[in-house]
Amino acid sequence: MIMSEKKKIPKKYQPNGFEIQYDDKYIIVGNKAPGFLTVAALWNRENTVQSALNQYVRKGNSKSRKCVYVVHRLDQDTSGVLIFAKTKQAQSFLKDNWKTTKKTYYAIVHGRLARRTGTISSYLIEDDEYVMHATDDTERGKLALTDYEVLKETSKFSLIKIDLLTGKKNQIRVHFADLGHPIVGDMKYGNSATKDGRMALHSKSISFNHPVTKERLTFEAKVPEYFKNIVDYPY
Repeated sequence: MIMSEKKKIPKKYQPNGFEIQYDDKYIIVGNKAPGFLTVAALWNRENTVQSALNQYVRKGNSKSRKCVYVVHRLDQDTSGVLIFAKTKQAQSFLKDNWKTTKKTYYAIVHGRLARRTGTISSYLIEDDEYVMHATDDTERGKLALTDYEVLKETSKFSLIKIDLLTGKKNQIRVHFADLGHPIVGDMKYGNSATKDGRMALHSKSISFNHPVTKERLTFEAKVPEYFKNIVDYPY
């Protein structure tokens, strides 16, 4: 079942930075805006999507202990589809069955790739500065696999459709930077700021089995308008 329409929740009740598309007793799915943390970080523990959704499910009751549970994450500057669980059991099911979840991203990278399709494979490891790197150490590193297809090229940029086969931290960003084609606006791995300071990486769609009904669900999130300013394409 494809469910791309945003759930009709009055705007004043929509959590900041997260447009809810689906909400039942077990899961919440929505479109995360760029610039928002998924979960708390050392430098920001309150202004996160998880915190906003905790307030949303508590419906103004300061004594409520209701909360949402993290299933996966999107980087702060990445936009798009994001899932949260509303019970521990739902969280466990989604995590345990994550290999059956299909995740599609759109990215705009610098330059033109030598091959229009391919699979990027490497082992990734995080250093003391929280930066991910490829490593030859297969014991310490974690295998990361990224399928990609070039959808359109310009003289300076390439629009890429990505099937994320594994979900390691910063995986897409590291893989394309290592190819010599960093994502536009990625200051961490590409050192290339855009005029509006945004990064061109978007979680376009996600398909998974509902943790209770087991129905296959697909959610899609509209690509931000600033993508069109870089590469014109019928997103």
